[in-house]
Amino acid sequence: MRTADAFLKTNFIRQLHNWRNHLHRLNKEQLQQLQHQRLQQLLEHSTKNIPYYKSLNVQLTGNPYEDIKKFPILYKSTVRDNMDALFGNDKSKMVVERSSGSSGIQGEVWMTKEEHTQYQAVQTSLWEWSGFRIGKPIMQTGITPYRGFVKTVKDILFRTQYVSAYNISYDNAVANLKKAKRNGVKFFGGFAASLNVYAEVALKEGIDIQFEGVIAWGDKLFDMYKNNINKAFGNPIITELYGTAEGFVITGSCSKGRHHIMTPQTYIELLDKDGNHVAPGELGFVVVTRLDCLSFPLIRYYLGDLAIRESEYVACTCGKHYPLLQKIIGRDTDIIQTPGGKYLVVQFFVGFLEHFNEIQQFSVVQREVGTMEIEFIKSPTYYDGVIEKINEVMFKRAEEVFPVEWIPMDVIPPTKSGKPQIIRNLVAQKLAV
Repeated sequence: MRTADAFLKTNFIRQLHNWRNHLHRLNKEQLQQLQHQRLQQLLEHSTKNIPYYKSLNVQLTGNPYEDIKKFPILYKSTVRDNMDALFGNDKSKMVVERSSGSSGIQGEVWMTKEEHTQYQAVQTSLWEWSGFRIGKPIMQTGITPYRGFVKTVKDILFRTQYVSAYNISYDNAVANLKKAKRNGVKFFGGFAASLNVYAEVALKEGIDIQFEGVIAWGDKLFDMYKNNINKAFGNPIITELYGTAEGFVITGSCSKGRHHIMTPQTYIELLDKDGNHVAPGELGFVVVTRLDCLSFPLIRYYLGDLAIRESEYVACTCGKHYPLLQKIIGRDTDIIQTPGGKYLVVQFFVGFLEHFNEIQQFSVVQREVGTMEIEFIKSPTYYDGVIEKINEVMFKRAEEVFPVEWIPMDVIPPTKSGKPQIIRNLVAQKLAV
C-alpha cells in the first residue's frame, strides 16, 4: 500500500499506523491531555490567523473547554456566507468535500491533502475494528458508480468490489452477492440502508455468504438492519461509523456495539435548545469541532443531529478508553413531538411496524406539533382494519393517544441526496443560539 501512497502522493499508511498502533491504545488520561492540547492549539491558531475568527475578537484564557463556549455556533449557512474568510491556506492547493445536502443545505469545506488523508486514515482505522485490513477483498456500496481513473486504480489496489448504494435492482444485488461469494470476499461496507437491502435479498434468495465484518456508515443502522445482517451474513462483527463528509469522524462502534468518540480528531458538544451543555443521559443537539484541520477550521459546527452522551464513569469492556456516546438518535428532523410532549424517534416507529407485513414502506410526516401523517405503501397482504390494529399498538407503546392520518401512496420518494427518510419533521425545533 506504500505504492498507492507514492502514486497518490499521500502519507496515508503512516497516519493509519499512528491511529492503529498509538492513538487507539492511549489511556483515558492521555486521551484527555491530547484533546486539551489540540483544542487549545486550534483556538489559538484560529483567533490569530483565520479572518473569520479574528473578527469575533474572542479573548482566550488558556482553558479551551471554557474558551470554546465563547464562539458562536457555526451553521452550514454561516460557512457558506463567510467562505473566503475561513481559509488559512492557499485554496488552489486544497481539496473540497461536500455533504449530501440531506439536511436541506449542502455543506462545503476545504482541507489540505494531508488533512484529507488524516480524515481517511481515522476512518480506515475504524474499519479495522471489524477485522478488516487493507488488501483483504471487500464489497463496498457507494454513490459514485462512475469511478474515474484514480478511483478505479484505488479499487484495484484495495481489492474493492464497488456497487451502487441507492440504485439497487434485485437482480443486480443477487449478481453482486454471488460474485462476492465466488471471489471470497469477507467484508462488506457501505450505507446502512443499502447493506440491509443486500441482507434482505440474500435471505430471500437463500444465498449463503458469510462475511467476517460489516462496516456501516452514512445513515442510521437500525436494530432491524443489524438483525437482518446477522441472519444473512453469519453474525459478522458489525462496525458502525458516525461522521460527516465534511471531515468529521465522530464515533466508531467496537465489537461490543459501543460508540467510541474519536477525541483526538473531534471535540463534541451536546447542547439543549438554548445552547447549554446537557448532562449525560440527556438528549442534545450535536455540535462538533475538528481538531486536526487548521487550514479551514470548523469550530462548533452544527450538524442537525441529536445524540445522548454516556457517563464518563462508564468504561467499555473492549479495552479502548475513549469516552462514549450512549445513543445516536439522528437528525433533529428525525423526531416527532406528541401533544403530551413526548419525542418519538425513528426507532420507535420501526420497532413495531416491522411486525406488520401489511405495510411495505412508510414515512412519518409532521407538519404541526402534536399531529402526524403516515404515508404508506400497501403490501399484497394488506387488509381493511389493519390500520386500527397498528394504531392500537402505537398508542400503547407511546402511552399516549394522538391524532394521526394514514395516507396510502404508490411511491414514497427518497430525499434529494437519495437517502431514504423515515421521518420528515417540517416543524423541527432547532438550536436557538
